[in-house]
Amino acid sequence: MTKRALIVIDLQKGLNHSGTGLFQLNDFLKGVNQRIADYRMHKLPIIFIQHEDDELILNSQDWQLFDELDAQDEDIYIGKTHANSFFNTSLKQCLEDLSVTELEFCGAQTEYCVDTTIRMAHGLGYTGFMKKGLSTTLNNDLLGAKTIIQHHEQLWNNRFLTFI
Repeated sequence: MTKRALIVIDLQKGLNHSGTGLFQLNDFLKGVNQRIADYRMHKLPIIFIQHEDDELILNSQDWQLFDELDAQDEDIYIGKTHANSFFNTSLKQCLEDLSVTELEFCGAQTEYCVDTTIRMAHGLGYTGFMKKGLSTTLNNDLLGAKTIIQHHEQLWNNRFLTFI
């Protein structure tokens, strides 16, 4: 029997400081919490990935998860220093220990850590899922956040994951 886990990527306070902030953050966090509630109801693992670097310093206020997230002590927390949540982390071993073969993704930023992790998971043989609209990002000098998200969802769809 396959087992699924929810991977919540980099939903940290420090990502929301620049410009207009993360795209539709309040609605996005509500959607993530709905997915978390579903996983709790089915007693499936919830894994929070937290990025660490010169701007998101371990245990700093910016490094902390958004207060609105339903993160609990019994959830799994994994730190990373690269866009790829598998690179030099315990994520793969954790998933193997839990017998997880299917991953549902949500998080920030769409074009960096979310995209890199989705593609790496696919390459490692995991079956991926996502609910449309459950990645977010910032506007940049070239594209607006909405366009970035739509572009990546179109790329991921039926190639790297299935939308639910």
